[in-house]
Amino acid sequence: MDEKPMKRGTILITGAGGFTGRHACEQFSRSGYEIIAVVRTKPEVAPIGSLAVCDLTDPEQINHLIDLAKPDYVLHLSGRNSVPESWLNPVAYLEANMLATLYLLNALRPFPDCRIVIAGSMLNFPLSEDPRPPHPYSLSKTMQVFFTKSWQYLFDQQILIAQPSNLIGPGFSNGVCGLLARKIAALEKGMDASPFKLSSLVERRDYVDVRDAVAAYERVLFHGTPGKVYSIGTGATSSLEEMVNVYGTLTVCSLPIEIGQSAIPKQPHTVDMEPMRSLGWTPDIPFKQSLSDTLQFYRDQS
Repeated sequence: MDEKPMKRGTILITGAGGFTGRHACEQFSRSGYEIIAVVRTKPEVAPIGSLAVCDLTDPEQINHLIDLAKPDYVLHLSGRNSVPESWLNPVAYLEANMLATLYLLNALRPFPDCRIVIAGSMLNFPLSEDPRPPHPYSLSKTMQVFFTKSWQYLFDQQILIAQPSNLIGPGFSNGVCGLLARKIAALEKGMDASPFKLSSLVERRDYVDVRDAVAAYERVLFHGTPGKVYSIGTGATSSLEEMVNVYGTLTVCSLPIEIGQSAIPKQPHTVDMEPMRSLGWTPDIPFKQSLSDTLQFYRDQS
């Protein structure tokens, strides 16, 4: 008989119904944590753990949740993450990504031993007297990190920041990896033969599997230094053309691609792997395996 994992305390995971959140609930459940899965609205398929419905932009709801849960650990994944949508509703992005984080940290002040990981973003921009955010989403995530680090300094809570690069892997995702897999799965079933539109094939990004990322979050939570920012990635980049070509080896279908007006390719974000290596973490899942698992996930959604 398999031994059950040792109970390691209660972890509250926000954004538990999302792409990363569901994987995080699975990861921490396997490791023996009691999961409180926080969602804004009740999903059709609940993530692993005790479900808690809470609007994190409402401080009263957050205070009530924390008073009841009294968590030993918190993984804050909740937020908005669409660059195009952020142009349409910038205030909502600041509320969801910055204010909700501050409300959560404030609610956790009576629990000084609680270790907290805040999921940031690689799309932050440098702060200066002449700020030039590329879009409102970047502004909201940069402010989230700025205020989180400032809050940790002022109140000496055990807060850590983890910034993943581009997440890929199985699960419902609106990233290009998931959208391509969804398109191929539809083509294989004789549906949706319209071209898949990309702005560029040459842009390179560091893609890390979401399952590796949530394992990294656990490493940061247990072994990281409060106040420090940890970047999570592979240290290598792949182009969208390489992604399309790998998918091409995984299907007999011909994937129609339409290239739009291509802007100058952005320089890929360089991930400093040393801080995570010092915690004993390196990614395990190869790029092709991530794409294969993603495609299989969408094939199974019939």
